[in-house]
Amino acid sequence: MIELIVGAKGTGKTKILMAKANDDIKVTGGNTVYLDINNKHMYELSHRIRLLNVQDYNINSADMFLGFIYGIISQDYDIDKMFLDNFTSITYIDNIERAENLIKELANISEKYEIDFVISLTADKDSLSDYLKEFVTVTL
Repeated sequence: MIELIVGAKGTGKTKILMAKANDDIKVTGGNTVYLDINNKHMYELSHRIRLLNVQDYNINSADMFLGFIYGIISQDYDIDKMFLDNFTSITYIDNIERAENLIKELANISEKYEIDFVISLTADKDSLSDYLKEFVTVTL
């Protein structure tokens, strides 16, 4: 499953994403991973959530990001959810069309490995394709 939290920069997407992660970790039987562009929110997330700063891994393209995701999955078969904050920044995507292509790849990964992805995306819901609009659960 893919879930999108969309809105303009500074509207509170990260706070909602963190709250979802902290709520989900209380009821999940598996592991949770939170990917961000920095460690700024380390103390706001449950200690049971694995926070990864993608900048620590020298990721500089969408292809490298996908490889990173596969690497995480290959090392932990018990992942239930992955939270992706600042999606365009952590994936080095500069437009919504590229974001859509990457989200399609994540949807395939989600189906194959039964991992849910919750993504914060800086975008106006009206600017999204019909495909992406299907995944929007929160609009700010």
